[in-house]
This record gives sequence, C-alpha cells and structure tokens, in this order.
Amino acid sequence: MGTLVCFHAHPDDEAIATGGTMARAAKEGHTVVLVVATGGEHGEVPDDLAPGESLAERRRRETEASCAELGVAHVEWLGYRDSGMTGWEQNGHDGAFVGAAVDEAAGRLAAILARHKTDVLTVYDWHGNYGHPDHIMVHRVGHRAAELAGVAHVYEATMNRDDMRRMRDQAYAAGLIDPDNDWDPDGPADDGNPMGLLESELTHRIDVADFIDVKRRAIQSHRSQITDTGWFAKMPEEAFRSAFGAEWYRKAGDPGPLRDGWFF
Repeated sequence: MGTLVCFHAHPDDEAIATGGTMARAAKEGHTVVLVVATGGEHGEVPDDLAPGESLAERRRRETEASCAELGVAHVEWLGYRDSGMTGWEQNGHDGAFVGAAVDEAAGRLAAILARHKTDVLTVYDWHGNYGHPDHIMVHRVGHRAAELAGVAHVYEATMNRDDMRRMRDQAYAAGLIDPDNDWDPDGPADDGNPMGLLESELTHRIDVADFIDVKRRAIQSHRSQITDTGWFAKMPEEAFRSAFGAEWYRKAGDPGPLRDGWFF
C-alpha cells in the first residue's frame, strides 16, 4: 500500500477537486493525507457563527467532517492565511499565502511529505485551475516541495475544459441552465486565462463513479460556503454523477496521451 498526499489551498477544495480520488485510495487501503495551505479566512461568512467563533475555526471543523467522509487518515495545516482573490487587499496581508517565499513554504510541505513517506502528491495545474492566487501557489510550492522531499509522482488536479464545454451544452439542452446564462469555460477566469486545461493537455482520467455519493457528502460538509458549494450539492443526481464521476489530472513529466488510469 502507498501514501497519497493531496495539497489544497483552502477548506472545501479537497472535496470538490480530488474527493473521489481520495475516497477511492482510502477504500483500497492506501494512506490518504490532506494538507491545507490556508484557513480559508476570506470565504463566505455564515450567519450562524457562535460568539467568539472565527470563520477559520468553523471551516476547520467542516474539513474534519469532509475528511471523515473521504477516509482521510491525517489532516495537516500549512499555517498560512487565505490571500483572497486576485487584486484583493488581502493579497498584501501579513501571512497571506501568496506573499510567502516559495522555498520557505515548500520546506514546510517537504517536511510533511517526508514524515508521511509520500508516494504520490497532488497539486493544481500551472494557473491553479482558475487563477486564484493561493491555487497558483499550491502549484509552485507543491512542485518545489516534491523536489526537496524526493517525491517522484506529482499529479496536477485540474478541470477538463472540453468536458466542461460538453456538459454546459448538455445542461442547456436539458433546461438545467438558464438560457440567459452565458457562462463560458473558454472565457477569462480570475487570472484572465480560461479555466482548467484542454483535454489534449491531460494525462489521466480517474474513474470515481463508485465514490460519487461519498464525494457529494464531503462537499455538503462545507455548509458555511453556500455560494461555493451549494450549487454542487443541489445538482440533480444524474447531473452530479455526469459532472463528477471522473477526476482529471496532468502528471508532471508525462507527455500523454490522456488515458484512464490510476495512481497505484
């Protein structure tokens, strides 16, 4: 059996981006470790925070609930603050992940990778899937940490832009999307680039259809983030299965082509 470490920017990213992969690995008997770079301090603030309760504290508990669903053995927190979206004032706050020195942050992560005897590490693609500053840092820091810790197998979790386009067209045809909604996966995301990667740039399609219900429950665990996760949780069952029955990766150093595969 091996050890899979999934490195994510904020609470809830683990469930949305790699939840099926994590659940599958855990079910097969592999050790699954989640590393979260920030506390998600600048996410949506719910109305029901208790007196003295911070959003980061709430999101930490939600992450623990998500990980219980996914079968995660260990949760590690890298200790940085959420940087907010591109151009936000929070980008410049003390402790913001986007302002960290890559080698310093990579050293923290490398120590975790070494302690858990990591076989496989997941990060994000080169622009963090949609340009969020913290997601881009996950890519940079994760790759550097893998070098420092000697982790040979690094997979970039991403979105298949061609698949997103197909799903959008199917949703329009089925009446699941308002005809006036002009959302376009080829349009500019937070950094001005289109979301995810083209299918031709991917190397691995991971089948997680057997874990779709687990993934959905993990997403629902992040109840404070209604804007981010609510629409996922409310999708009709078949639409959710179609959208999330596979997770997409680009393996570093692998020229492709795309194939159905697995980490172990």
